[in-house]
Amino acid sequence: MFKTLRGNTGKELNHSGRSHLGETMQLEGDLRSSGSVDIAGLVNGNVFVSEIVIKETGSIRGLVEAANIEINGHVEGKISADSVIVGKNAVIKGDIFFKNTLKTEEGADIDGYIKRANNGKASTEEDIAIEEIVEKEKSVKPKVIPVVTHHKEAV
Repeated sequence: MFKTLRGNTGKELNHSGRSHLGETMQLEGDLRSSGSVDIAGLVNGNVFVSEIVIKETGSIRGLVEAANIEINGHVEGKISADSVIVGKNAVIKGDIFFKNTLKTEEGADIDGYIKRANNGKASTEEDIAIEEIVEKEKSVKPKVIPVVTHHKEAV
């Protein structure tokens, strides 16, 4: 459909470019890019990019997956990345999963779990031991001990 409007110049796409969603823009739906994206507006949907910077005015409601994420605005949803930087003005309502590094500045507001992903490595002995303890706690039922009360008789 668009080839007739632009014509075919034979050029290949430059995947290293940086895209920008401005403060006055709102996107309804998923955003996918093999390049870098700066978000200063609102995205109501999931974001799948190689690198993302969420500016102070930026907001995302949905899943965010990227190799590198820098958050200075608002995110409401799960975050998955190799490297995550959380700025002092960031407000996050959702879980953060990272593989390599997580940096948070003082003042950031995070309401969710933070977990380091396995990074493709086999579980360590410590991880396995912790999982076994958690599983044992779930499977052990508490003992019910009956309480017997004795009344003193008046003499």
